[in-house]
Amino acid sequence: MLKNIIACSLLAALIVPLLSTAAANQVYDVVILNGRVIDPESRLDAVRNIGISSGTIKAITTASLNGRNVIDAKGLVVSPGFIDLHQHGQNEENYRFKAMDGVTTALELEVGAGDVDRWYAEREGKTLINYGVSVGHLAARMAAMRDPAEFLPSGQAARRAATDVEIAEMKTQLERGLQRGAVAVGFGIQYVPNASHWEILEMFRVAARYGASCHVHMRNAGLKEPASSTQALEEVIAATAITGAPLHVVHIQSTGGKATPKLLQMIGEARSRNLDVTTECYPYIAGMTDIKSAIFNEGWQEVFGIDYGDLQWAATGERLTKESFERYRATGGMVAVFSMTEEIVETALKSPLTMIASDGILANGKGHPRTAGTYTRVLGRYVRERGTMNLMDALRKMTLMPAQRLERRVPSMKNKGRIRVGADADLVLFDPARVIDKSTYDEPAKYAEGMMYVLVNGAAVVKNGELQPGVNPGRPVRAPFRLP
Repeated sequence: MLKNIIACSLLAALIVPLLSTAAANQVYDVVILNGRVIDPESRLDAVRNIGISSGTIKAITTASLNGRNVIDAKGLVVSPGFIDLHQHGQNEENYRFKAMDGVTTALELEVGAGDVDRWYAEREGKTLINYGVSVGHLAARMAAMRDPAEFLPSGQAARRAATDVEIAEMKTQLERGLQRGAVAVGFGIQYVPNASHWEILEMFRVAARYGASCHVHMRNAGLKEPASSTQALEEVIAATAITGAPLHVVHIQSTGGKATPKLLQMIGEARSRNLDVTTECYPYIAGMTDIKSAIFNEGWQEVFGIDYGDLQWAATGERLTKESFERYRATGGMVAVFSMTEEIVETALKSPLTMIASDGILANGKGHPRTAGTYTRVLGRYVRERGTMNLMDALRKMTLMPAQRLERRVPSMKNKGRIRVGADADLVLFDPARVIDKSTYDEPAKYAEGMMYVLVNGAAVVKNGELQPGVNPGRPVRAPFRLP
């Protein structure tokens, strides 16, 4: 036995230099030298050199590497690119701000889309970063009720219960989207308060048949009983237990408010009983949504524990009054909702259960600062300045955890959120002493700072802290197609 151990040790000692020599003799497309490589999957946190060719990581080593393009990453952290599961803005304007925030994959999984093929076709070959979409229950409901196709429902879909025929049509639409490679199924139950519990169960049943996770904005927010966030979480955990569909609860701190610790406890207890339940949060004390939506139906002040002055009109930055609220509600538009505290935010951020996701959208420079600053805000304010969590745990919430949430349905996600040989070369290089968000509620369209390089499929979309023109290396994130 001892002889065998010694022989194996000698063989390993011979193989490692040979591997290093082979790596050193190859010329890679891109080489990253001297960076502090942090990989949450392997827990690696050490100085390494990385060789990249054809958009894939080919070598991770202490040996010297040769490359056609060389990046000296001394003093920088090299991390997997950030994966945002909840990014509504899916156009060139939004992708620029996501890239400067370190996001290499942005997915619209809460609201989703109706026509999945069309959604992907509109972005093919034109995107700065990787992109993907769910098939949306809201879109299916609007179509079934013959409402205009809007971002959020405001017609019949927002106001009434569905018939059995309409529920059947919704199921057909979700099936079609899943067959065409939709990443998940998206739900905004609070935006359709008259959707029955049976309707939601039927949508979960469709998701379960395709192994698709259900990304859910829950039915209720806050503490008010009986329509509390606790009751809303019970509804969707029960739907998971009944159907077997995986559940992902969006922006837990925004929906939960002061009940956030209780909701996190419930999710932990569900997971301890082998239910597939995950959640996410963002690092801001305000949410944002359309003022015309059902969220602002009568009684919203009591639900959120706020009043008109806690609403900020995104287009002008003004705080609202009863008069301006009623005027803007008639026309529609985005409004920031200041309903949380720093204590609530930090509780969610430091929980081992939460991923980081932005819920971001910008339109012509207006919107919520989370679009441009979610990830750098976590790294700068909550890791470096406040010590709410350590760097490894923060990066895990931004990279590995979101990839693992999706990889059973979308096998390509097994090659994202990691730094290992064979993984996609979606990488960020940031200065841990400088990385910070700059966007604010008054000026949301301000690029983050400290992201020195952002690589998407091996191509630099950010170089020396600046966006690169004329590059569109983003690829679709999509599940395999299935026949009806």
